[in-house]
Amino acid sequence: MKTIAITMGDPAGIGPEIIAAAWKQLQRMPDCRVVVYGHPEVMQRAAILRKVDTTIDCLTCCTGDVIEVSPGTIDARAGRAAYQSIRRAIDDAKNNVVDAIVTAPIHKAALHQAGHRYPGHTEIFAEQCGVENYAMMLYLGAGENLAGQHGLAVVHVTLHTAMKTIFEQITIESVLAKIRLADKFMKKIIGQNKRQPRIGVCSLNPHAGEEGLFGDEEIRFIRPAIKWAMAEGLHVEGPKPADTIMLDARAGLYDAVVAMFHDQGHIALKLLGMYRAVNITLGLPIIRTSVAHGTAFDKAWQGIAEPGSLIEAVNVAVKLY
Repeated sequence: MKTIAITMGDPAGIGPEIIAAAWKQLQRMPDCRVVVYGHPEVMQRAAILRKVDTTIDCLTCCTGDVIEVSPGTIDARAGRAAYQSIRRAIDDAKNNVVDAIVTAPIHKAALHQAGHRYPGHTEIFAEQCGVENYAMMLYLGAGENLAGQHGLAVVHVTLHTAMKTIFEQITIESVLAKIRLADKFMKKIIGQNKRQPRIGVCSLNPHAGEEGLFGDEEIRFIRPAIKWAMAEGLHVEGPKPADTIMLDARAGLYDAVVAMFHDQGHIALKLLGMYRAVNITLGLPIIRTSVAHGTAFDKAWQGIAEPGSLIEAVNVAVKLY
């Protein structure tokens, strides 16, 4: 029996209600037990909102003041509750109490107000697991809008950071590390001995820099990283212009794409399958998947939030385990 922990996320957002909306379907998963890490009273409210007539198994991980948080508001109590739930889940995963973690969305400003100054989930997991080589990846399983039979992964070289800081983070080493992580993940999906994953690497600048006319990062950093990866036996191509590489990926030419920054990868993949996309943290000693969307304060606690990404995140976590 596999045990999957789902962290509640920010209680002012849609996290609790998408868990409740997905609960019946999650209960039907074979050989799998799902436990929510959060606060039972918050989850009870979500169950009433989404008309869930079965018990939601919830472990108390945060203080009682979280029940006073208003929907759709940035609140330090909500940020603290979200962080406490994440930390408890990570500790339990590291101690083999649970087999994988699926996270509902958190609000970064609420997290910061609570004194936890992380850019997001990914950095919390990396720090608590003691890893330095990690990456955020969006994964879209095979299906509508994708020609490839193994789905499509997008790995990001830079994560939650201001646009002006991206250039200083693009190095040969950072690009090469993400190519390796993409290759390692897709080998698990495709099958270790079947074939090499095909990886396309995005440019940073328009038109892949036009041989230095629009920027030289492709020449100085991205191309050398690709050559290094090819010397290691990886199947890599690029750098390809960001406005066309996802068309090739959608057509099945690539199993994974390495994007240089957050929106370069996120926008394209979400257009292909917003509610089937799953966020996965690569490089951890534990399994962590997540929804591919945020707290959606404008929809929170109205009973309309879509649970599809959460259901897919649980499915992917089980497959990875």
